[in-house]
Amino acid sequence: MLSCLIAVATLVTVVLPQAEPSAPRNDSIRQQDMKADLFFLAGDGFRGRLTATPENGLAAQFIASRFQRMGLTRMGSDGTYFEPFQLATATVGPSNRLELVRQGVSLRFHSGQDFFPLYFSATAEVTGGLVFAGYGISAPELGHDDYRDLEVRGRIVLVLDHEPGENDPKSPFDGVVTSEAAMPLRKALVAQKKGAVGILFVADVNNHPRPQNFEALARSAWPLKPPRIDRYSLQDWVERVRIAAAQVSVATARTLLGDVKGELEGLARLSENPGQSSAFHIDGTVATLATDVNRHVVPDRNVVAGFDGSDPELKNEWVVVSCHLDHNGADGEWIYNGADDNGSGTVGMLEIAEAYALAGEEGHRPKRSILFAAFNSEERGLLGSWAFVERPVVPLNRIVAVLNMDMVGRDEEVPEGGDSRFRGLPVQSAESNKSAVNLVGHSRSASLTETIERANAGIGLALKKVLDNNSSNLLRRSDQWPFLQTGVPAVWFHTGLHPDYHTPQDRPEKVNYSKMERIVRLVHQASWDLAQQPDRPRLEPRSTSTTTR
Repeated sequence: MLSCLIAVATLVTVVLPQAEPSAPRNDSIRQQDMKADLFFLAGDGFRGRLTATPENGLAAQFIASRFQRMGLTRMGSDGTYFEPFQLATATVGPSNRLELVRQGVSLRFHSGQDFFPLYFSATAEVTGGLVFAGYGISAPELGHDDYRDLEVRGRIVLVLDHEPGENDPKSPFDGVVTSEAAMPLRKALVAQKKGAVGILFVADVNNHPRPQNFEALARSAWPLKPPRIDRYSLQDWVERVRIAAAQVSVATARTLLGDVKGELEGLARLSENPGQSSAFHIDGTVATLATDVNRHVVPDRNVVAGFDGSDPELKNEWVVVSCHLDHNGADGEWIYNGADDNGSGTVGMLEIAEAYALAGEEGHRPKRSILFAAFNSEERGLLGSWAFVERPVVPLNRIVAVLNMDMVGRDEEVPEGGDSRFRGLPVQSAESNKSAVNLVGHSRSASLTETIERANAGIGLALKKVLDNNSSNLLRRSDQWPFLQTGVPAVWFHTGLHPDYHTPQDRPEKVNYSKMERIVRLVHQASWDLAQQPDRPRLEPRSTSTTTR
């Protein structure tokens, strides 16, 4: 038995990565400091830090004041720590219309029953021939192009929701994770680029065959009573859309298609095949689509600061340490404090920034520079980080890696019979995850993951790598996602979902502070190592990364 134990110990010594030298002032990251900050930032006074509220603005100001006290470089506009951007909301007007003329017969559809305009649609009235364009995705680099050999100039395209192979873990479209190419706004911009004047979306009846309550869907898109939380998009995105865009019911789509090329279900099945085009012109049919959507601009801002590197050349490259500062606000007396989501990542980012500031005072600087980013409006669709990659404060090609912290304060817990928040996740107890943290995005860059594993050798957390190709869609649910979509290696440190996620029970007294201290020290160590090492991490080809479960 003793000889077996010696053999196992020897094997472990060989396999485990060697610990890197400790980053300067890593020991300054202390749980008691983060606890004090978190009880403040996730306290009732900030009322859940909802986008476009005074409390959200105060949270951003608090972070900026801490950056200022640390003496970090102002990376925002006009010599500030703020990176402003604009959000857009929308209201629907009365003049929405869809008409079809076929063989001299005119049909008129009813808004809210047969169709409804989409929130990103331009206000427009267009008339043109109809084209069925499969999923409306043009991605020849992934072996799929619904517009191959298809002329759509001056026409209105009808496309399916979602993407081909959405239930296939080996799909080149990010496996079972919903790809960016499947987003309706992205599809509208592709159609517009191809010359279409309008776009209509219909449910993918092949992968979603259940009966559709279309009127309920329309009421959800344009509720009569204003919702507690507005729907936001980026103004930069919606202002690019110049064509009319609407959702149609399955019954309406069948009417638009008529008798050509078979049933909608058959067309949807055919559209799944990447090498076979299902697109065609719907001859003898002309449609008129009028959309009446009013856009409203809402100002927002990220908080950004820098710590300058020491190497004359490498200091022009950046390692980003990020978090998001917003949460879901309050509903009367019920406050969604968002202690774990994402007060934990925010105070962790501040501790790392302070560790760098203290190291700088002692003459220790890494070769590359460090950018600290507190993104806003993550809960509204990663809008702060998308705004950053749209108009980055440093060039994207000079960002070496992004280390994103979002929910690093609890122990993953998936209950029996969990609701839709836990879709695709196996049942597990908090006790089984006491020392665990998920690396989400690990499969996108093996070299970045290896750097993190080496940094962890002296810390000893259990690094879980199981969420990149999962129907929970976690890969695209935090601020590392926009960077992965724009060619930047990025990983999300995430201790997992739990029953208090997105409820008023996500409070600071429930956080595992000793574990959070270890995670934040790991992120600090990994950021220092990335800033010191000669080589940059590399992104893997998507066809390779999607094979990882």
